[in-house]
Amino acid sequence: MSEMSYRRLGDSGLVVSVIGIGCNNFGRKLDADGTREVVDAALDAGITLFDTADIYGTPHGASEELLGAALKGRRDEVVLATKFGMNMEGLNGRDFGARGSRRYIVRAVEASLRRLETDHIDLYQMHEPDPATPIEETLAALDDLVRAGKVRYLGNSNFSGWQIADADWTARTGSQTRFVSAQNQYSLLHRDVETEVVPACEQFGLGLLPFFPLDSGLLTGKYRRGEKPAAGTRLAQERYQRWLEGADWDTIEALTAYGQERGHSLLDVAIAGLAARPAVTSVIAGATSAEQVRANAAAGGWDLSAADVAALDALLDD
Repeated sequence: MSEMSYRRLGDSGLVVSVIGIGCNNFGRKLDADGTREVVDAALDAGITLFDTADIYGTPHGASEELLGAALKGRRDEVVLATKFGMNMEGLNGRDFGARGSRRYIVRAVEASLRRLETDHIDLYQMHEPDPATPIEETLAALDDLVRAGKVRYLGNSNFSGWQIADADWTARTGSQTRFVSAQNQYSLLHRDVETEVVPACEQFGLGLLPFFPLDSGLLTGKYRRGEKPAAGTRLAQERYQRWLEGADWDTIEALTAYGQERGHSLLDVAIAGLAARPAVTSVIAGATSAEQVRANAAAGGWDLSAADVAALDALLDD
């Protein structure tokens, strides 16, 4: 397997692996042993970015707790990223729908620090915009956390292009800590972020962290047009049938052929191809086994040539 590569997150000094681990399965599909297996495999593969959120797991917070336990004695080897701002259903106290407020942020970060068993968070991300709170208040509260040493860098998630621009202008004019990353849904099948979010990231120096890069399994190579999904796979569940039938099979098959011509799987194309897109720093992929971790890491080892990128652009824009 190729060695893992690393990139600066946007124009910050934070360096992360080109493949990250999405920790939304921890405390949901994976127990403590399963979490440790994935974490061990990721560290062995050279992955440093572990991305979780306070809302992940059942109950909420379980992902942070299991990740914190699995990283005991190895905390300094990783870039620990978590998020706040989605409805914790009272776990952080009453939020009154203002989860970007100073009052709420102070509660949320202390709870995450406790669950993660750490004294600082490397990348603290606002999970979604809060229309109830001025961005000035949110950024001021987050800046205080950075100055206090509880948080090292700040990021946003699910922001639009104009919201990224507004937050950057607000932080700059207020001499406050800026967002260095944007985390949005992005795959070679779903490219809406390329219209506004990618240009905003490039303009303001944010690194883009795509989630759902495999499009819920459509880009793993496990599924074929007109074929019944294998038993036990996610899309074999009846609730996904209509969604599976409506998939963009023309693009999926074109990407499959593109990979075959170059000796790579569809999974490789999905991950390495996304990593080669503008503004992308690290591709965040979930995993439920060590095998999946190794496959994702190996895919990230493919460094597309300029000709490969041009061919991929032509395919996607066709």
